[in-house]
Amino acid sequence: MSKVVLITGASSGFGKATAELLAKRGYTVYGTSRNQVQHEQIRFLVMDVRDRDSVRKAVAQLLDESGRLDVVVNNAGMGIGGALELATDEEIAIQMGTNFRGCVNVCQEVLPVMRQQGGGQIINLSSIGGVMGLPYQGFYSASKFAIEGFTEALAAEVKGFGIKVSMVEPGDFATNFTARRKNSELTAKNDAYSASFARSLSIIEKEENGGLKPEKLAQKIVKIIECRRPRLRYVVANLEQKLSVLLKRILPGNCMVGILRNYYKV
Repeated sequence: MSKVVLITGASSGFGKATAELLAKRGYTVYGTSRNQVQHEQIRFLVMDVRDRDSVRKAVAQLLDESGRLDVVVNNAGMGIGGALELATDEEIAIQMGTNFRGCVNVCQEVLPVMRQQGGGQIINLSSIGGVMGLPYQGFYSASKFAIEGFTEALAAEVKGFGIKVSMVEPGDFATNFTARRKNSELTAKNDAYSASFARSLSIIEKEENGGLKPEKLAQKIVKIIECRRPRLRYVVANLEQKLSVLLKRILPGNCMVGILRNYYKV
């Protein structure tokens, strides 16, 4: 019997690439999107990860149809660019609500199912931005830092139930994430920040658009699912970005801040 996999945010980018690869390998794949999507190989469910009731209904529908849930990939996410000082309450709520609280909502809904089954697997999408605070992406980084801490604690709490927990930290990938990023109008118009923000954003977008293909990350997620004893943390990035993660672990904090300021022309 093929494993049943649920992937949030599966209509594009990482989620779509992963869902399609898993479906080709014989998995029963459910994807989620805020709007109805039709796909020959993937069963799409309407879900807004920020809305707990929407999450509950989608998971219930999956269980009614499949009878079990073996793997969850928390992929749904978005980015808002701008100065931390100028972020509005609405921008903060959307960023943290989608990336972090959305992940929490899904986990809290599926964990009772997995405990009752006697096992399961959860893979949460973090980011290199969850390892280091990226300038002008501060609340995006904050949401991913939150996922890091949440995932580490979750792995410890549910291991005894036979539930495996991992997180993936992608670097720059060429997906539609760049085009969908919401940028702060207040920052773009602010005399103190506008020029620095424009320089930094230009570098960010260039790196993303020239990044790795999402299929590479999809292949890594498949390997994690098929691994008997998966690790807690996986960095999926180019060599330079993998090196930056290593430097973050060994360099003094002020030194790393200086490197980030220089790299992003802040």
